[in-house]
Amino acid sequence: MRKIGFTMAFMLITLTVGLTAQTGNFHAFTVENIDGESFSLSELRGKKVLVVNVASKCGLTPQYEQLQSLYERYGGDKFTIVAFPANNFASQEPGTNSEIKEFCTVNYGVTFPVMAKISVKGDDTAPVYQWLTKKSQNGKQDAEVTWNFQKFLIDENGNWVATIPPKTLPDDDRIINWITIGELLK
Repeated sequence: MRKIGFTMAFMLITLTVGLTAQTGNFHAFTVENIDGESFSLSELRGKKVLVVNVASKCGLTPQYEQLQSLYERYGGDKFTIVAFPANNFASQEPGTNSEIKEFCTVNYGVTFPVMAKISVKGDDTAPVYQWLTKKSQNGKQDAEVTWNFQKFLIDENGNWVATIPPKTLPDDDRIINWITIGELLK
């Protein structure tokens, strides 16, 4: 009798964990910011979020300028950008967190939230990026990170909306339209 009860309890816990992984959202994660402090993504409830993996030695690095401009124009109560430095592509983000912060501030005047350097691909992918890239976790779509400056759009409730290719500029009409009226142009 005890063995059956234990087996059923184990199955129930396993099922519950499986359902949570499939229905969890962006707000469920706590990450570390560039200064080494915990940052709960639940603080972003009510805001649309553009998540982007960044690198300082990439041909796409000038996108920092458009990201900052987008943040200055639309950032606030309804929209924000969250950047995750990553060194997964051609070692294009070799710096430490303090070096990355200085680079972003000095070269691009970045004021949007930048998190600590993480891995966005491979065996050591950070949990938030596992959620962003796996349909089994985000409930919407598998979306492999293909290069630096790939963008993910997250709605006000922490739900995955779309992924935008790395070469698409942050001020692209698709992104602006999504921020301003909530529709994603095709």
